[in-house]
Amino acid sequence: MVEKGILVVLSGPSGVGKGTVSQALLQAEPNLAVSVSATTRPPRNGETDGVSYYFVSREKFSLMIEGDEFLEWARVYDNFYGTPRLPVEETLARGKDVLLEIDVQGGLQVKNKLPEAVLIFLLPPSWKELEARLAGRGSESAEEVQKRLQWAKRELQSLSLYDYAVVNERVEKAVEQIRSIITAEKCRTVRFRDLKI
Repeated sequence: MVEKGILVVLSGPSGVGKGTVSQALLQAEPNLAVSVSATTRPPRNGETDGVSYYFVSREKFSLMIEGDEFLEWARVYDNFYGTPRLPVEETLARGKDVLLEIDVQGGLQVKNKLPEAVLIFLLPPSWKELEARLAGRGSESAEEVQKRLQWAKRELQSLSLYDYAVVNERVEKAVEQIRSIITAEKCRTVRFRDLKI
């Protein structure tokens, strides 16, 4: 019998480095697959359907919502984004672990649908560092940076609903801690499943 994989949900405020940590984690953890989201926005240069995103029409996205086909979904500005449930569940059933990098509210939606999902909140080392990272992008005004910081403070209110918190001071250390969490969760799953009560 194939051991079911673990769904790892990585969330945190904008600018905390989720993308960088996710990429490093995928390289370090061979049994980890990434989840591909669906979106109604058009593809950007270099994006491939089914690899970057599943690019779908608004009508198709609406039908997927009605059919309860998403683990989570949200409207971001004028587009919709969501994580299709079936590919994630199929990958987990094959024994592979799945990494899902999404926003904080999306992570909570996933936990409601799949309570066994492991939610990890990625934190910045400090507010000053988060502000520096956001400002360092150079693509946002000082006012937009301040809005993102305010939003990050609101997101922190959900921290206690997550299973773990990892501070992203250095990518290598964050990856090491997340790998330890995955190992611990696998041990816990096996231990409880094997109990004969």
